[in-house]
Amino acid sequence: MAAAVFLDGDSESSFHEDMIRILDRLPTEEEFRRIRHLVLQQPVHPITDDQLAHVLAASPHLESVVLSGVPVTTDRTVVLLAENAINLQGLNLSGCKEVTDIGILDITNKSLPLQWILLNGVVGLTDPSISAIAKSCSRLVELELCDLPLLTPLAVRDIWSFSRKLRTLRLAHCSLLTDKAFPSPLAYDLPPDSADEKPLPHRPITWLEELPPLILRYSAENLRVLDLTSCKITDEAIAGIVAHAPRIHTLILSGCTLLTDRALESISNLREHLDVLMLAHVANITDRAVVKLARSCTNLRCLDVAFCRNLTDMSIFELAGLNSLRRLSLVRVQKLTDIAIFALAEHATNLERLHISYCDHLSLDALHLLLRKLEHLEHLTVTGVPSCRRKGVQRFSEPPPPNYDPDQQAAFRVFSGENVARLRRFLDKEEKRRREAEAKNIPFVPRSDDKLDLY
Repeated sequence: MAAAVFLDGDSESSFHEDMIRILDRLPTEEEFRRIRHLVLQQPVHPITDDQLAHVLAASPHLESVVLSGVPVTTDRTVVLLAENAINLQGLNLSGCKEVTDIGILDITNKSLPLQWILLNGVVGLTDPSISAIAKSCSRLVELELCDLPLLTPLAVRDIWSFSRKLRTLRLAHCSLLTDKAFPSPLAYDLPPDSADEKPLPHRPITWLEELPPLILRYSAENLRVLDLTSCKITDEAIAGIVAHAPRIHTLILSGCTLLTDRALESISNLREHLDVLMLAHVANITDRAVVKLARSCTNLRCLDVAFCRNLTDMSIFELAGLNSLRRLSLVRVQKLTDIAIFALAEHATNLERLHISYCDHLSLDALHLLLRKLEHLEHLTVTGVPSCRRKGVQRFSEPPPPNYDPDQQAAFRVFSGENVARLRRFLDKEEKRRREAEAKNIPFVPRSDDKLDLY
């Protein structure tokens, strides 16, 4: 088949009667039988559910449908899609809050060749529809179920048990998920039951607590991306996940506040496979665990330990030695000093993005050295760092968001692209002026301009 012709907005007619892709508009009647991919993320004009239903009912060759820009989509429309698009491989209903289990169950009943499903923020979905996806969509490689307040461990256990080809699984902000939703680190052979020795519970046990450990007899070798942001999981869940999915390269655990150093010890077993690790607000971790992580996961490219206030310069000494490190977030790691910045300047020479906002003890001289040494640095965030309120620095910063209050706007310091180089040149000139002033025994006065003269 000839290469597909991509039509965005008002498109030119093709010389070949080929399948097409439509972006952010509804197709015309002439295009109904030719459209293969329909992407409605930011429609040029508002689209009603009736309009969408009319299109989907008449477009039998659809292979991927993105409806995140049509939040009024209803079950009726999803049912019509399931009935007509027998070759549907991808579906994105993120933000379509009118969709319920009825529409999703109809999708699963049609045995469609679905490979990716995104249902983020479809808040009415419950366990039966998610379990049906896991049990019926055998080709699934990507599943996103973020912001589903009614999703419980019961359905997620089915995902682990049946969706064995998954490469990406996102479960961020699903508030009911606990350790019971994830594989157990226990050995396959469970110890004999010693129920006779257990004391009576001091309160009634819920059905979730009565779920047995999830013991799986296979490894999720294909799983590469796992997002568990703000889930109420403990170190036990991480140990089970890593034992079951040993090739994860992107692991997002921001906001999982119950995790401790034991979780990082388990994550260290991912070794060279780990590429991205997000640990913002996992406040209980310490230098000991980060040092072990840095020595084990030597290919780590992106790390976020923002708001991990127990960390000190020692963690940064180890991280700075990672040749592959490109992005590092240390926001509000308030024990950091200039020594950590010196280590990054000398050793983390491939660093491209660095976030060190609200690290109060950093000097402008240390940041200047960082700028001079890191030739690949493209983005630097130093909001709330007192030394960066120095005269002349702000003019190189990106403008603060308009909804910030006056204090936040005054503290905002974010440097991107060419502004990083401009800031470097400004500080170079300032240092030259300082040295000339010292040589001539003249008091040095900081200025906001780029001139080199001392007066």
